[in-house]
Amino acid sequence: MKIAIDVMGTDHGPEPIIAGALAGAKKYPCEVILVGNEEVIQAILDKKGVTAPNVTVQHASQVIEMSESPSDGLRKKKDSSIVVASRLVKDGVCDVVISPGSTGAAVAAALLIIGRIPGVERAAIATPIPNLTGTTVLLDSGANVDSKPRHLLQSAIMGSLYARLILGIENPRTGLLNVGEEESKGNEQTKATFPLLKEARGIQFIGNVEGRDLTNGKVDVMVCDGVVGTIALTPGAGLASTMIHFIKNAI
Repeated sequence: MKIAIDVMGTDHGPEPIIAGALAGAKKYPCEVILVGNEEVIQAILDKKGVTAPNVTVQHASQVIEMSESPSDGLRKKKDSSIVVASRLVKDGVCDVVISPGSTGAAVAAALLIIGRIPGVERAAIATPIPNLTGTTVLLDSGANVDSKPRHLLQSAIMGSLYARLILGIENPRTGLLNVGEEESKGNEQTKATFPLLKEARGIQFIGNVEGRDLTNGKVDVMVCDGVVGTIALTPGAGLASTMIHFIKNAI
């Protein structure tokens, strides 16, 4: 497997990303292409004194910053690291692209350069979350803020396939994130989505689920729109930071 890694545009610079890529390339049988400013990348590689035959560098002269509009960035910066990395997948040079940079730019590049799977109208961000018994895949985690019921159905199918093929869950349980478990609850979007999921082939739909079910192991795939998914994730990140703060103060 060949993996293109966009090492630019991150919060803490390219060095941690390159360190992780080197560790992964050493541990797994894969080929890694580091995409970004070649001079900067090479300086970090020289500093670490690490050479790996399965790690190469692909130069990209531009970076789409976190504060930039994703669509404007893709249009104006044709030689940005995320664009170059995505083209490597589009052209068949690489099998996978990874980017820790702007989420919006990564999603836009995936849509406009790599393209969508036939039958999928909108991309969705899938986030694997550890639970008490394994992992729950939450999607959409922020790609779309106005999903239609058919888009949520497509997300459910993609999430179920991901859980089965990547996480190894034989028959993933799929739930619709809602304000309650009863079929009659929810807004117009969730009420219209429920029967689509109930009648869908190829997924094991267990009905509506609530926010607590994200981590208790009740469900393997949790489906919602991007606004709800982002809100569901954010308290967890905030709680972790708060707990670390309290622990440090106590110590």
